[in-house]
Amino acid sequence: MKTATEVVDFPEGGYRYVKGVFQYSAGVAAQPGFAIERVRFQKAVPLADGFDAIANHLAAIGRPLAALCGCELRSPAPFSERGFHDFNRLYAGTLESWGVVRGDRNPVARTNVCPRLGAPATPAFQAFSYTVPADDDAGPPSFVVSGGGEAPDGHASYRDVMVRLGDTSTEGMRAKLAYVMTEMERRLAALGFGWSDASAVQAYTTHDIGALVFDEIVQRGALTTGLTWHLARPPIVDMEYEMDLRCARREMAWAWP
Repeated sequence: MKTATEVVDFPEGGYRYVKGVFQYSAGVAAQPGFAIERVRFQKAVPLADGFDAIANHLAAIGRPLAALCGCELRSPAPFSERGFHDFNRLYAGTLESWGVVRGDRNPVARTNVCPRLGAPATPAFQAFSYTVPADDDAGPPSFVVSGGGEAPDGHASYRDVMVRLGDTSTEGMRAKLAYVMTEMERRLAALGFGWSDASAVQAYTTHDIGALVFDEIVQRGALTTGLTWHLARPPIVDMEYEMDLRCARREMAWAWP
């Protein structure tokens, strides 16, 4: 199964998205007349409390729940495939109750990783993104590309399609990075962007990729904004590497509660 590249307008949210799987879209971009803003919690907020904080914030600024376009989650440890499916149903259930997820159509981008240090006790929000009305000439186009690891979505089992399953050698990690970079490029292109449009590019792995960063990431992507490397695992057992990227018009940090 190929990674979906269908781009869908979501006018009630003020953005378009690359169709993905039921738990998240592959990425989002603000439509004309809108921009994406991002809020980062200083400390990860438990999932239910995070959804409440998001709903309250959107109400306070006069935006509908549909304006939510990106969720960045942190989990205690990688899930089994069954556990990941069950968690995704719980997570998507809130978005369904908001009227954002409809059937298998989920417009909201997402990253979910497991920090090596300071992991939360339960799945939690680290950050979220949403759209606001904006002057198109006031800043660059804004977008969020969802986190992706070294296995395509949409298969019965991630393990069956993981790149170099169990191989964390230098060459194994090189193959994983190359796959993920290609997937990030696919998602960017579907939204109409390239690496040079990103203001933040993030890698998530607990393996030493230092010797690979220049050739496989920086040089290939012509990254002028650099790379932020988080010591974190992807959310599924046996997956070793993940990336995401974005360009938000405005970013804020919150203390909670």
